[in-house]
Amino acid sequence: MRILQLRFRNLNSLAGEWAIDFSRPEFLADGIFLISGPTGAGKSTILDALCLALYGCTPRLNKISKSSNEILSRQTGECFAEVTFETQAGRFCSHWSQHRARRHPAGELQAPKHELADAVSGKILETKIQDVARRIERIAGMDFDRFTRSMLLAQGGFAAFLQAD
Repeated sequence: MRILQLRFRNLNSLAGEWAIDFSRPEFLADGIFLISGPTGAGKSTILDALCLALYGCTPRLNKISKSSNEILSRQTGECFAEVTFETQAGRFCSHWSQHRARRHPAGELQAPKHELADAVSGKILETKIQDVARRIERIAGMDFDRFTRSMLLAQGGFAAFLQAD
């Protein structure tokens, strides 16, 4: 799996819309890069956005539901995470989102939405939360647990990684 682009809006301390294009030369030149910054700058939020877009959950917060969303930035009425990625099966775009009623910060939290599309044709492949997760698992060859153990080591998970079989 190769992550091509990540876009997200109103997640944790990163209010507003953000985009990272991992296909830019500065990301490809050495094959490795560092996400750095002071505490609270949003480093873990970038990783949360990637997990949300792919699997609809994060290592820190687990599932996001209609009754609970601790990742939506305060004083905002909507959030989303979208990732474009490539595997041997093709190029895909996975989009996760949630909003409050009338997209108003005081509105009642609505159920999250998750969809998977073919990134080349734009054709929607899946729209049900569980179906998206299953399809991504087949396409990428990894479920959420395997992804967070091999591709994205969550904060605080380094000791477990070193002690794993």
